[in-house]
Amino acid sequence: MKKIAGRKKSDDTKIDLTPMLDVVFILLIFFVVTATFLSETSVSAASSDNNNNDQPPPDDEKKNILFEIGSNNEIILNGNPRPILPNFIRSNIDQLKAENPSASVIIQPNNASDVSSLVMIMDAARQAGMANISIVEPQ
Repeated sequence: MKKIAGRKKSDDTKIDLTPMLDVVFILLIFFVVTATFLSETSVSAASSDNNNNDQPPPDDEKKNILFEIGSNNEIILNGNPRPILPNFIRSNIDQLKAENPSASVIIQPNNASDVSSLVMIMDAARQAGMANISIVEPQ
């Protein structure tokens, strides 16, 4: 009879999860710190048709350059009843920016308008050096 040199001890091998948990927590902290938290803001883009003509517009409306795009792709600037021609979009933005350098461009397209009109206004605003360009939903 052969003698068994040693008996196998019971399974005492355990996997240590501490390093894995450390890595997971470090990744969690990394993503929380580097994540950008966006808050959506909305701007009232009411045209001057609803305002009384006797009262001057509030300071908030003076800061914004509002372009409304109609269903026939006519472009209305700041509630003016006469549409402007596409060739004069940039010059109007330059003039209004000179009056108020902190102005931002707000574009309110119609559901039936073409995207080309929207892009044309955005391009003209970028060429004029406008950094704040917003698009609002039609009312």
